[in-house]
Amino acid sequence: MHSTTLLRDTCTMFREHAVEGLQANEEQIAKYLGESLMTVTALSPKIGYDKAAEIAKHAHHHRKTLKQAALDLGHVTSEEFDVLVVPKEMTYPK
Repeated sequence: MHSTTLLRDTCTMFREHAVEGLQANEEQIAKYLGESLMTVTALSPKIGYDKAAEIAKHAHHHRKTLKQAALDLGHVTSEEFDVLVVPKEMTYPK
């Protein structure tokens, strides 16, 4: 068997058995994004590194979302958080 045939068959099997029909669990993705401490960096330009770090620590220690931690600490409003923390915008270079 040639290596190209092996590679083709492997790709076909992978597609058929692992990729086709695969759907994102958008509810779970949203939950993970809400709990992701890394997105706090989007707040740094507005509130500074120290307050952003305080939010991340608060969220981690109290098992809260970043948004809830930011609101608990009063560093931003709900509207400000929603404008500043947009994970999709953090995936592209500026």
